[in-house]
Amino acid sequence: MRMKRRGRAWRWLGVALATLVVVLLSFNFTRGEKQLERVLVHPHAIDSPQFRREMGVLLGPGITAGNQVQALDNGREIFPAMLADIRAARRSITFETYIYWSGEIGKAFAEALAERARAGVEVNVVIDWVGGMKMDESLVTAMRGAGVRLELYRPLKWYNLSRVNKRTHRKLLVVDGRIGYTGGVGIADVWEGNAEDPEHWRDMHFRVEGPVVAQMQAAFIDNWIKATGRVLNGEAYFPPLAPAGDMDAQLFISSPEGGGESMHLMYLMAIASARESLDVHAAYFVPDALTMRALKMALKRGVRLRVLVPGEHIDSDAVRVASRALWGELLAAGAEIHVYRPTMMHVKSLVADGVLVSVGSTNFDVRSFQLNDEASLNVYDRGFAERMTATFERDLQRATPYTLEDWEARPWTERLHEAVVLPIKSQL
Repeated sequence: MRMKRRGRAWRWLGVALATLVVVLLSFNFTRGEKQLERVLVHPHAIDSPQFRREMGVLLGPGITAGNQVQALDNGREIFPAMLADIRAARRSITFETYIYWSGEIGKAFAEALAERARAGVEVNVVIDWVGGMKMDESLVTAMRGAGVRLELYRPLKWYNLSRVNKRTHRKLLVVDGRIGYTGGVGIADVWEGNAEDPEHWRDMHFRVEGPVVAQMQAAFIDNWIKATGRVLNGEAYFPPLAPAGDMDAQLFISSPEGGGESMHLMYLMAIASARESLDVHAAYFVPDALTMRALKMALKRGVRLRVLVPGEHIDSDAVRVASRALWGELLAAGAEIHVYRPTMMHVKSLVADGVLVSVGSTNFDVRSFQLNDEASLNVYDRGFAERMTATFERDLQRATPYTLEDWEARPWTERLHEAVVLPIKSQL
């Protein structure tokens, strides 16, 4: 009798533990409390003072003047610039990334960060635990041994199960509190080179100077506090910043735990306020229903919408399938969709009305809008927007237009895949 009772107790304990695990895991699929439910109607154009006022207060940090933003193309330009600034650091380095894989470029960054730490520079690094799974433990050990304060963001622990699906996708580097970088590039050999073949991806990163760098530093510290419980402050991290150029800019963040709709709101405001054009580099183009409605309303107003997406070279077939399932509605409404052919196109950018440029880690998909920690840099400058439009059009030359006829002629096997994948598009 006693054995039966003991067996029954163990079964109940097992059921209770299983239930707890299921409940904790279910929190990974929930969004923040604030959720946008209606398409915005914005009467003010993107170049109006009212649009800037609202972007400055609704997204969090205000728009700062006196910045300089330099666009860098592909690993051939990006990595040498980042490594040169790291090696020149004198007081502090803060670095957050999603992807960090072993390889030549991973080794180069690890050595540069370790060397600066040994020289007395305060080096603080956050690497997403999932994105860093392909990183050799020896690199972590070497950096920590040199004095780098390195944190893996949300590693798999029993007490972390409720947040294991909510990753940091931010890509931020700040050197001495004066020079910042953000964009789409991870630390892996696939980003090296010049997008010359399928083994070398197409991407962009952006070097930033001026007052907005303080906002980039604050964005890093947001997740540093989550990972360590410590604040980084003082002049080593927040020095006085003089104007470095004539661009207006803001760096804002989103997270499921706070400001979860900031990215979503920014895109919806830009789309609703566009009067002439929207050019979108979209590595992962899986917009939610609200954003789809906003895009179709913009097309109805006469806005030209051009979207550049990856073709056969993409690191997620599920994303490709889910994305293409949505193209028909936009093509029928008058959008242009272009498929990039040479390699994986990993750029994330939006150019609106030749005035606003938004770049950073944010993808044009539900995961970035609702689940990931993201950081985006908005630049309000016609000259910079003109250069980014020229870059977009150069990329179009390496792409093939995708028509409504192409979409309607896709095979039944692809339609079957879409039916399976679309219900889980928010998790892709």
